[in-house]
Amino acid sequence: MSAPVPLARRAAAEAVGTAALVAVVVGSGIQAAELTRDAGVQLLANSLATVLGLGMLIALLGPVSGAHFNPAVTLAAWFTGRRTADGPGPGPGPGLREVAAYIPAQIAGAIGGAVLADAMFARPLVQWSTHDRSAGHLWLGELVATAGLVWLIFGLARAGRAHLAPVAVASYIGAAYWFTSSTSFANPAVTIGRAFTDTFAGIAPTSVAPFLAAQLAGACVGLVLVAVTFGRPAPVPGDEAVAGRDEQRLPTPARPAEESTVSS
Repeated sequence: MSAPVPLARRAAAEAVGTAALVAVVVGSGIQAAELTRDAGVQLLANSLATVLGLGMLIALLGPVSGAHFNPAVTLAAWFTGRRTADGPGPGPGPGLREVAAYIPAQIAGAIGGAVLADAMFARPLVQWSTHDRSAGHLWLGELVATAGLVWLIFGLARAGRAHLAPVAVASYIGAAYWFTSSTSFANPAVTIGRAFTDTFAGIAPTSVAPFLAAQLAGACVGLVLVAVTFGRPAPVPGDEAVAGRDEQRLPTPARPAEESTVSS
């Protein structure tokens, strides 16, 4: 049996993974804007880099922390895992102790990733974005994007297909770049981080709060879709099933980590 992964290491994986994700999103946006003035080509380059980077990060860090990189996913995993076996890895979902460690780590990582991307391209390290994204249709786009993401992540776990998460989640985010009006942030931590960079991928601070509200609402809709399409999972019998809640174990090769995620 594999040794438990300490919570500090899991939180560090969430911070570093989220930082790397935001660095990919912001950095590829800066590079695309410097190479071409065509908005379509810029978005194509940005989305392609995000798909490749996200898939790699989920495959790499999924066995450590579940590769949430997303407070909406962490909260959804906690909510569904309170009385079921759903969660970011083998065994029950994250407890409040893990939620309290993961979410600050994700937000700090997202801010750090935006600063890192700006530094790599000789931009001001912290410059508030002026890219206003305040409009009802954009909020609807975020709700749809986040609902689809949560539906996919938890649906894969319910269907016994969690091993497909690196490819499936990355592919969904790449598609959502194009079919949603908001270009699918679908992630509160990433949204906050992108407010710190006045570049192609930025979002004005005044636009952040409505995006966060839409994302959390979308996560709720996603969980409803999971219940409607996959049904409610059976409750975990006995206390033994919840004994490992605070010390998630690394998966064995025969049992890959469940509920990996993320967003752009």
